[in-house]
Amino acid sequence: MGRARAMKAPGEVIVQGTGRGKLLVFGFDANEAAQRRRIRAYLDCGFDVLGFTMRRSNMIHDTVPFWDNVDLGRTRNAAMGQRLGALARAIPILRRHRDRMQGAHAIVARNLDMLILAAAAQRMIRPRPRLIYECLDIHGLMTGDGPASRAARALERRLLARCDAIVISSPAFQRVYFGPVQGWTGETRLVENKLWTGPDGPHRPKPEARPRPRPTVLGWVGTLRCPESLDILARTARAMGPEVEIRLHGIVHRHGLPDFDAVLAATPNMTFHGPYAYPDGLAAIYAACDVVWAQDLWQWGTNSTWLLPNRIYEAGYFGCPSIAVAGTETGRRVADAFGWTVFEPSAEALVALLTDLTPEALGDRRRALLEMPEDTFRQSIAEVGASVS
Repeated sequence: MGRARAMKAPGEVIVQGTGRGKLLVFGFDANEAAQRRRIRAYLDCGFDVLGFTMRRSNMIHDTVPFWDNVDLGRTRNAAMGQRLGALARAIPILRRHRDRMQGAHAIVARNLDMLILAAAAQRMIRPRPRLIYECLDIHGLMTGDGPASRAARALERRLLARCDAIVISSPAFQRVYFGPVQGWTGETRLVENKLWTGPDGPHRPKPEARPRPRPTVLGWVGTLRCPESLDILARTARAMGPEVEIRLHGIVHRHGLPDFDAVLAATPNMTFHGPYAYPDGLAAIYAACDVVWAQDLWQWGTNSTWLLPNRIYEAGYFGCPSIAVAGTETGRRVADAFGWTVFEPSAEALVALLTDLTPEALGDRRRALLEMPEDTFRQSIAEVGASVS
């Protein structure tokens, strides 16, 4: 399906859909990779997208939206008071754009902050559009025992009563949180956080004919925010020395990894290669890796145990196996066919696995991944369209 383009401001290209309906997308950060991927998918599927997004000032550098966007101001990670003020300041902005919102058939909101604003916008539109709550993570605030967490869950339950559907990226979110904790019995749509390449995206590589020589190259790719993972990888690098090379690619959340530079400086066989173009930069990254670390650990026992990260689909599409921790949702999916699991999140367990993985075993798994159907790893237009219908 084709797309139209229009110029909004000098140097800024706005991509427009081609008639599948008007979609309002409320996002907590216009720079966030998963949010940008999803908006790109909506546009490629032919939706006319009007975004209402904030920007996280302590995250990555500003990037120009490629969609028609209304800026709702800046927020900061780990600054709940400031974020509440930003939400209050956003309501008048919505009112000023009330006319532009008319005719929307659906509103999609990522996370609780945006659901508050999306519910307010829904009241301004006639006829009433569908309200869809999208969840790729369960924030730590929602799983705590304190008064702030109880209040947040109560607010979410109240807003869920306004929703027509929820879209989740992992079945565990419904199984262990939305169902038993929040009492959600409405429509739940599972849209896994797969690779989105668009109709002209990069092709899959050809299987390699022979095993690669040592050292084993282990990648950590994507959003780099987990201090436990950084520690495990660094200790693995030091323990294995020249037998392993660890390559890091992506956006570093410096507020979560304040010692990132110091750790790399002390670990010569662990290197950071910076951000990359999505999706065009992925093929070269995964071609250079034998296997990737896929397990998120920073909210262990809750979100990290329940989620299915985008990196397992990206890696699998390009034929790169993953490593995760057994007993997690990620581990279950990886163990099915995507790679291998370790019995615990520790450097000792990872060293033992990497030591046992021969070049022949790595090559066999790479070939097996490349023989799997593309839609195992790559999102289809039908999946994206159904999620907001």
